[in-house]
Amino acid sequence: MTLILNEETRMVRDTALDFFREKSPITALRKLRDDNDPDGFDRNLWREMADLGWTGFLVSEEYGGSAFGVTGLGQAMEAAGRTLAATPLLSTALLGASILDLGGSPDQKDAHLPALVAGERIFALALEETARHAPSRIATTADKHGRLNGTKKFVLDGHIADVLIVVAHDEQGIGLYLVDGNAPGVTRTRTIMVDSRNAAIVTLNDAQGERIPGGAVALETALDRARACLAAEMLGSSAEAFERTVQYLKDRKQFGVQIGTFQSLKHRAAQMFCEIEVTRSAVTAALSALDEQSNEAAALASLAKAKANDTIFLCGNEGVQMHGGIGMTDEHEIGFFMKRARVAQASFGDAAFHRDRYASLMGY
Repeated sequence: MTLILNEETRMVRDTALDFFREKSPITALRKLRDDNDPDGFDRNLWREMADLGWTGFLVSEEYGGSAFGVTGLGQAMEAAGRTLAATPLLSTALLGASILDLGGSPDQKDAHLPALVAGERIFALALEETARHAPSRIATTADKHGRLNGTKKFVLDGHIADVLIVVAHDEQGIGLYLVDGNAPGVTRTRTIMVDSRNAAIVTLNDAQGERIPGGAVALETALDRARACLAAEMLGSSAEAFERTVQYLKDRKQFGVQIGTFQSLKHRAAQMFCEIEVTRSAVTAALSALDEQSNEAAALASLAKAKANDTIFLCGNEGVQMHGGIGMTDEHEIGFFMKRARVAQASFGDAAFHRDRYASLMGY
């Protein structure tokens, strides 16, 4: 396991940072929100990401990908976190690609992965059924003919996905099924999230699905990849909120002096910096372990997500508070980081979930 990025991965990171700063600043997210955009993301921007190869990082070369790895995709997601870019990277390039590449049949891979890599098809994992992340609590059922019944909540990009990957109980235990997003029996209701991102409630009423042969085995790996890469995105958001706050402390004057000279604010900024650096180490270790298929990968993914949850909560709150009154206004961008923090913290397990999971994996 390495905590140092190689030259190729650093190149991905630098390219992604420039890409999102130039083409998807926070003003783009604000416009999507204010316009009530039906897609919730920029499809032209998504195709550009596909052209850069990010959609194929977790797809084998046989199906048009590069198999560059989780660490590479983590760098793109960390950069996206810097500008709070709304993209299908998590739902499609990570979860969809992982489950199909690791568990799909040859025919399923042929049918879907080239289109995914080309940025032509959006996927969404329909997993959650409760108010909290609980991947083992599945009430949705599939009969022997692949007909699905149940309700899924908080389905990322669910309302615009071309293909849903539905987790359900069947004769063999837990199964994953490919379902056309517009198939008869599928009802999708978009939910308005505080972070202005895409999510949906999906109801299945005898909807026809196609079972993914190795889906159940692939699911846990896909979820750990999602936890680690989401932690990377949260790291990017935390770092950006911190840097914006430090700059404000340098610019804002009170009683004729910069407020950044006040000792109490120095201490609070120093704590943010330290927590971000610890989180960076945890995230890098988790991404590396996943690429190396280490036995510690699951524990490190939970460690990274738990730490990122705490850090983004701290940096989001402190960013707003140290900006004072303007931090509470919608006109100022710092508040967007706190809103994103609340949704990201709950996605794929909050800090309590991952501390408990980490303890169990470590034998406690």
